[in-house]
Amino acid sequence: MTSVTVDDILSDLPLGFASLILRPANGSGIERFLIVDAEDETCNGDDAFVVLIGVRGRSALPALRRLRHCAPPVVAVKGSREELSEAEELLRDAGTGLLLVNPSADWDRLLSIAKDRIRPRSYQSEVLTLLEEDLFAIAQTTARLTSSHVVIEDAANKVLAYSTVSNDIDELRKASILARRGPRKYELLLKDLGAYRELHRTRLPVRVPARPQDGLRERVAITLFAGDRIMGYIWLQETGDGFGPDVEHVLKGSAARTSAELIRYRNQQSVHMREDRIARILSGPAEASASAHSEKIPADRPAALLLIGISDAEAQADDAALKHGELANLASIHAAAFKASAVVGQFNGNTAVIIPGLHAAAAESGLRGLAEAIVRDAGKHLGITAFAAVGPVVPDLLSIHSITRITEALLGCAGKPSGPSVATVDDFEGEILFREAVQAFTSSTFRHRSFTALLRGDAELAETLRVYFDASLDVAECAQRMKLHKNTVYYRISKASRVTGLDFGNPRDSFVALLHIQEWAGSSKRQTGRK
Repeated sequence: MTSVTVDDILSDLPLGFASLILRPANGSGIERFLIVDAEDETCNGDDAFVVLIGVRGRSALPALRRLRHCAPPVVAVKGSREELSEAEELLRDAGTGLLLVNPSADWDRLLSIAKDRIRPRSYQSEVLTLLEEDLFAIAQTTARLTSSHVVIEDAANKVLAYSTVSNDIDELRKASILARRGPRKYELLLKDLGAYRELHRTRLPVRVPARPQDGLRERVAITLFAGDRIMGYIWLQETGDGFGPDVEHVLKGSAARTSAELIRYRNQQSVHMREDRIARILSGPAEASASAHSEKIPADRPAALLLIGISDAEAQADDAALKHGELANLASIHAAAFKASAVVGQFNGNTAVIIPGLHAAAAESGLRGLAEAIVRDAGKHLGITAFAAVGPVVPDLLSIHSITRITEALLGCAGKPSGPSVATVDDFEGEILFREAVQAFTSSTFRHRSFTALLRGDAELAETLRVYFDASLDVAECAQRMKLHKNTVYYRISKASRVTGLDFGNPRDSFVALLHIQEWAGSSKRQTGRK
């Protein structure tokens, strides 16, 4: 059996399933799970994850009083926090944690997840497959960014992954790929050259000059570390034009990303945990805290959220899923070079990058530079038209959920045809506030009846109003954009005002009309897209 923490179990639970309202004392490890009925008089709760069934809310207090004497690391019980406030005090004194389970949740689901975590089933082959997929993706992305051939090896020089094979690889690389390990004579040659001695001495990239007489092209390599333990190496072989000026920066990012994947595999992390780390951290303080504890992410220092989107045309293409995956791999390498603890994944159809452990003083300029590098290389190396939003820096990781809406609104601004490829709050404060107002309006069911009827019943007049407001209420500009006579525009605007009773020269009426027009335009765009 494997000792885990309550955060490991919580990380695998569906969002909203349960919340840890009282943390176990001293980070107690869990080695088994135990189902306890409310009527049980005695139990041995040492090192156990206890599930209290058959009772919920205040009715659980008598059973919890008995359980505190055997002091299990954590007890799971159904109910609300208000109902179990007294239970918090009881268990706090005993050093036992309290996991509050949603009353509608299924006990079988919790037991299944706890069992998988505490006594892992044969995740080995599944996790290994995912590891190989991740490492090959990292190798391929690194090769694109550096115009080189890439091989990832373990500490025993066994080849774990490599980039697409081309005609530009030398005999060493070819032999390594065919045998899935470096040939012995070349390993000895590299040792004689001092390559491995230098690699073991530093965490920085090491250059190995070309040796034409031995059939070796120039190489750059870096060691993969986990603490002081060497986990492997990444080797880059130049393929004709030599290495670019940013090869060392990219290689450091690739090493941080690869090391994280190898560590995750060594620890046999659950597959579920890899799928929704971003969603968990962004869901609220409790889930962010659990993720931070489980993955050793700094939670008490400033953090930021970056969202990266792709053009509408690429998002609707047949290979959209592939593009999202390639973009996430590229973003993960840049993010790891910027901050090794960065978390990259998908969020609401976009690539999300969470950067914890920031130094607030220089954070904003550095984050913009990171976003610009991702967008630039996505276009240069992947042919993807990307754009990015750099959300505001929050005081700590537990607050990062509060800026998701702002950052998503900001991404919408960056995604406009005329917008910048990278946007920060300073660029679009007014636009974000307006989008917030539109979102609040959309969530309401009350509408201006006559104006709504006009927009639905007269598409020509509705489009004229849209362009009129888009042109800042300038009739001449509206007429020019629509290729109409100014008198036609005057007539249509006058008609709309007469029919609805709204005075478009009045700021309040104008804002009401604009909210309705924005909603109508968004609805029309979605319908056109479906067709």
